[in-house]
Amino acid sequence: MGIGIIIASHGKFAEGIHQSASMIFGDQEKVQVVTFMPNEGPDDLYEHFQDAIAAFDADDEVLILADLWSGSPFNQASRLKDENPDRKIVIMTGLNLPMVIQAYTERMMAANAGVEQVVANIYNESKGGVKLLPEELTPDQPQAEAAPAKSAAPQGTIPEGTVLGDGKIEYVLARVDTRLLHGQVATGWTHSTSPDRIIVVSDTVCKDKLRTNMIKQAAPSGVKVHVIPIANMVKANNDPRFGATRAMLLFESVEAALEAIKAGVDVKTINLGSSAYKEGKVNVTKALSFDQTDVDAIKELQSLGVKFDVRGVPADSPANVDELVKLAEKKLAEKE
Repeated sequence: MGIGIIIASHGKFAEGIHQSASMIFGDQEKVQVVTFMPNEGPDDLYEHFQDAIAAFDADDEVLILADLWSGSPFNQASRLKDENPDRKIVIMTGLNLPMVIQAYTERMMAANAGVEQVVANIYNESKGGVKLLPEELTPDQPQAEAAPAKSAAPQGTIPEGTVLGDGKIEYVLARVDTRLLHGQVATGWTHSTSPDRIIVVSDTVCKDKLRTNMIKQAAPSGVKVHVIPIANMVKANNDPRFGATRAMLLFESVEAALEAIKAGVDVKTINLGSSAYKEGKVNVTKALSFDQTDVDAIKELQSLGVKFDVRGVPADSPANVDELVKLAEKKLAEKE
């Protein structure tokens, strides 16, 4: 038994949400899209829902994410629910991208949970997708709301010499990504690795105030974001006061990751997410481009015992880094 997800809307809104969620979280199984077009009637829409449910296993529970309460997709989904009292069907309205991503996350992280159990978490998290910039325009929250859970990471100033946990940072992910902190990282990877800090490690980005502010504004809820030079990352790596930290490291390039690791940052695995194309590089996947400097850096990292996990999002199947290096060397040789 699993949970099948149906994304439903007036027009092609559901198709766009589905495509956007796939870009961020990867393609997902047991997901169907139902659209209600101007030339269709209620019975046509009902048949679409029937076809969507028929694509799931007979014992799957069903979560329907619809756009509007009392709209046609909601009404026909309710009709389907009423006509199948023996099947667990839950309908949520207010369809948005955070809602779909959270639905994917909850289903992945709580594989044995029923639809009623995961829908409460989806409801709470999807509301958090509504944010304002400037932040001072955000209305005051009702006093009855519960205070956010406290992080296990160090809070405030901690006396030098203090040892937290085992005195070592736990690196839940170290990723090379030209775009640094963006949708795939802020949602898919954050949900799958649960860091309490995201640290952009870059000697250049830390000097760019505008870019640093933009990165910090993209911080996922409940996760602190820092932008620091490599030397500071080495100091943090060796400081036992950060022993209770679950950190995600983001590097712009393989070379930056190599420099940090050689300087003493204790990373054992590098996730290769994206490397933008520029003059002198060759494409080895849709998201990765290498030049000879990249190839040399990858080989040196391997000689240091570092392993590579080549995936854009957690749901992707990992590619073989050695095959990508060989492809890059072949293409680079052909360009000479």
